[in-house]
Amino acid sequence: MARVARRDLRAFESLYRTYRPRLTRFLMTMTRRPPLVEEVLNDTMMVIWNRPERFNGASRLSTWIFAIAYRTALHAMRRQDAPIQDINAERRADPDAGPERELGDRQNQAALLSALNGLSADHRAVVDLTYFHEMSYKEIAEVMACPVDTVKTRMFHARRHLRRILAGQLADWL
Repeated sequence: MARVARRDLRAFESLYRTYRPRLTRFLMTMTRRPPLVEEVLNDTMMVIWNRPERFNGASRLSTWIFAIAYRTALHAMRRQDAPIQDINAERRADPDAGPERELGDRQNQAALLSALNGLSADHRAVVDLTYFHEMSYKEIAEVMACPVDTVKTRMFHARRHLRRILAGQLADWL
């Protein structure tokens, strides 16, 4: 970040390449609007490029970046009228998977995505940051600008909702 603060374009490109896949996945889960993801990702990276001095090292760099992405996504979602669904999301398959595994993966993914879609944006964000980005509750609290106990409560309610929806399917994951 010190190099980015000195306007080192190569350092910024490296930061972008490192965080783009993780942020894209997080933003896709949070917004559920593929056309919005790229816009939010670009807006997030512009904030980082324009204000690198705001990273003061009080938290991990990833926590700071995800916090910017989270707030940017919330703002962008408020501007949008109706959600846009990615109708091909469930059809995308792992090119290395065999037919049985591919079918099982698709069924699991469809059940999990359906259940996650029933959660609020805040609950989806807590689940995504915990399970897919391996952040601690403290880091998630920093990202979401709320107390740790609020993160715990959101996770409790999200898990309870997911257990109810996924009963007999994927509930043992939770």
